[in-house]
Amino acid sequence: MTQAPRLPALFPLPPARRATRPARRGAVTQAMARRLARSMACGLTWGLLAQSGTARAAETLAVGQTAAPNSGVEGEPPPAQPTPVPLVESRPLSFAPLVRRIAPTVVNIAVTRDSEKPHKLPSSVRGTPLEHRYRERMRQHWNDLLEAGSGFIIDPDGSIVTNGHVVADADRITVSLMDGQEFIATPVGIDPLTDIAVIKIDGPKPMPYVQWGDSRLVQVGDWILAAGNPFGLGSSVTAGIVSARGRDIGASPFDDFLQLDAPINPGNSGGPTFNMAGQVVALNTAIVSPTGGSVGLGFSIPSEIVRPIVETLRKTGHMDRGWLGATLKDSTTPLGAQVTEVDRNSPAAHAGLRRGDIVSRLNDERVESARFMIRAVAAAAPGKTVALTVLRHGQSLELQALVGHRPLTEDTDSH
Repeated sequence: MTQAPRLPALFPLPPARRATRPARRGAVTQAMARRLARSMACGLTWGLLAQSGTARAAETLAVGQTAAPNSGVEGEPPPAQPTPVPLVESRPLSFAPLVRRIAPTVVNIAVTRDSEKPHKLPSSVRGTPLEHRYRERMRQHWNDLLEAGSGFIIDPDGSIVTNGHVVADADRITVSLMDGQEFIATPVGIDPLTDIAVIKIDGPKPMPYVQWGDSRLVQVGDWILAAGNPFGLGSSVTAGIVSARGRDIGASPFDDFLQLDAPINPGNSGGPTFNMAGQVVALNTAIVSPTGGSVGLGFSIPSEIVRPIVETLRKTGHMDRGWLGATLKDSTTPLGAQVTEVDRNSPAAHAGLRRGDIVSRLNDERVESARFMIRAVAAAAPGKTVALTVLRHGQSLELQALVGHRPLTEDTDSH
């Protein structure tokens, strides 16, 4: 509580000598005059203090305003009144206009499979910490989780992008549009290595379709929207930000995920990630969760990877990647890719590559890891010869290998 200002102490006048009545009357008059003068002085002092406080309050209210000069002097213009500062209206950001524009391009996918037919484990989770969780979900929630997925239309003719694990080994693929229309989809192509698939429906043309965005421009902290069909409930949209780039979760040598904190759940697989311009910048693919639901760790394949693979699948139905037939792991002394297995009758075997060899260079590029070499071999055109610099028992060897076609089966671990 603020204390009241303390008034100056009033000291008593010094004692006066006794005088006659007229003299005493004059003395009393003089004393009263002196007291009145002191009272006026005190009042003037506190009045100035109060005026100063009021001025400071006015300065505080008129933030950014220059104090007006004293207008008490005759002939000066009156002080300008401070302009009131309006309160800025604030409200939560709404994604509604954007959602209305992109929603017709997102589809729900329902898949039926022969219960007698074993569902293949996606290569993207085989041999990773996610494999056990995936198998457990298959066992416990076959109908709920594996038969629902998402996708998005990429052209007016009804081509749809989704995940490979959503439509692989399907006996029937049903696509539902936003308006409730349903169509049977035909598989176009699947790339098991990246878990990307293309299907197609014969719907009313022209169909609404997405615009691709450049994921290379996406920054950590950017807003994104994730759309899909979580748990088979129907079309849903969630919002979040990009938490990280270039995530490697051990799913495949081609891991280069965008990490999102937007809620992504089973059934969202194959759905799009949109930027704030309404462009697709990623393909929702995986989550890491101890519960099976979203905990803010979602992973999407960037459009810079998805788009060229989709175009190849639309043209040929499969990805034709380079292959040598060697299983590799990182070597730390020295840096390079160490050969752990060589497939029989493979290009690597014909080139003379052996178990234990360390590949330090591929053509003119230094091999810094097994991941680097796997990607470089996959990018090489089948039929092309590559030069390998190999360290074997401390000696350097130069080998020539003819790149072959990578088998379409998911069962090979060699590259």
